[in-house]
Amino acid sequence: MDPIADHAHTPDVSFDGGDLDCGNGLLLLIRRHIDPLPRGGLLEILSSEVSVDEDLPAWCRLTRNELVSWTKVGRQRSFLVCKGTLAERAAAPQTVAPAQAAPAVTANRRQPVPAPAVPPLAVMGIGSWPRPRWMVEAMHAHVEGRLAEQAFHETADDAVRLAMAAQERAGVDVVTDGEQRRDSYASFVASRLDNCQLIPLTDLLPLVDDPEEFAAELRALDIPAGEVRHPAVFGPLVRSRPLVAHEVDFARTVTEKPVKVALPGPYLLTRTMWMECISDQAYDSREALAQDIVRVLREELADLLDAGAALIQFDEPVLSEVVFAGAKNKRSFMCGALSESLGPDHELGFARDLLNAVLAGFPRERTALHVCRGNWTPDESVALSGSYAPLISTLSQVRVGAYLLEMCTPRAGEMEVLRALPDDARLGVGVVNQKHAAVEETDAVAARIAQAIDLFGRERVLLHPDCGFATFADNPICAGGTAQDKLAAIARAADRFR
Repeated sequence: MDPIADHAHTPDVSFDGGDLDCGNGLLLLIRRHIDPLPRGGLLEILSSEVSVDEDLPAWCRLTRNELVSWTKVGRQRSFLVCKGTLAERAAAPQTVAPAQAAPAVTANRRQPVPAPAVPPLAVMGIGSWPRPRWMVEAMHAHVEGRLAEQAFHETADDAVRLAMAAQERAGVDVVTDGEQRRDSYASFVASRLDNCQLIPLTDLLPLVDDPEEFAAELRALDIPAGEVRHPAVFGPLVRSRPLVAHEVDFARTVTEKPVKVALPGPYLLTRTMWMECISDQAYDSREALAQDIVRVLREELADLLDAGAALIQFDEPVLSEVVFAGAKNKRSFMCGALSESLGPDHELGFARDLLNAVLAGFPRERTALHVCRGNWTPDESVALSGSYAPLISTLSQVRVGAYLLEMCTPRAGEMEVLRALPDDARLGVGVVNQKHAAVEETDAVAARIAQAIDLFGRERVLLHPDCGFATFADNPICAGGTAQDKLAAIARAADRFR
């Protein structure tokens, strides 16, 4: 497309990107301005950077937004981009959704609510539950600014009720809300923090070393890059509202059972959020970013304990990526952490210190750590594989009350290596594989439970699937009915030991 003298249409919103290029923050600014627009909304992008002439049309094609026209006077360029297609503009009146004000967090902690105890051999899910299609649609509309906060949570409340009812029908002892409000197990945090935003993976292609290789990896993992979003930090992180405490508040109105809630761990969040050319505009280093992440998670942990969460689980699946993939000098999607890593010794020590900094001073018995090997797809062949042995020393030094570990899949190695974990911690063992469509036989599940009891003692054992049933909202591992049947198989098997 050649430049023209003047745009034929008036933009709804305009911003000046200056001399930023698409690989150095311009796409983030575009995303911040285009997401609140309705379909057919027009965004004007002013730029003095010559590379945008080629890169912006490519981004428009990739994201299916229409480049309507562009002008050029000297070095100054003006691009008019339509969210969706220009034909959609004529179909509906154009109104920009108002920004939602974030509720303030009170300076004083809430009045603590007592939490029910988690009994031995408690049956529970890891966290996520398949979302109804209407919940996924509401989630996308909310992230894009097309659905107000209150309407989103009213929709999510209905989805949570369905997810929790299914778990109770299955016979679980500890319930989760199914992470129905989250786009994924980790990146949702960006929608709850100030100065952080969710952007589609397609926007990250200019930031990777080899965009074609990265795009091929996403296709191999069956990842819809236009729908899955990744957090981007563009200022100092501020927790002006809870990350997940509101999930616990609602869940406790639905059930009398103990409620478990999962949070992405500090190492996972640091690896996910630290992206040069974006994060380094707010932080000098990933270590500086990690300090704020620790602060945010400590604030949230205190709130969750007071809210009556029986068990607060920190997810750190990327630890497996560290030991099984080694040092990374390029980005990949595995476990959702795109940033590079140094050698295993350095990364594991960094992760251990971050986790202990979050946990320090809080009651161990109410905290847990979950580590698996990736849960994007049911295809076992593309997931990481290897025993927990290289992680045992690091895990043992994390002062957590329970380890909830993948154990049913052969990729996880032998259960015996877990005997080296601290004797005063509980051991949650995966006894069904959420990646397999078939529901496990009760006898097979009972055999795994018996092995865990023999190794660790009945009082220490907790029971769950290897991982969540829908870690990523847009790509559930299985259907809701299968998830319920798998939890029911664990419950039936557990009854034999009670």
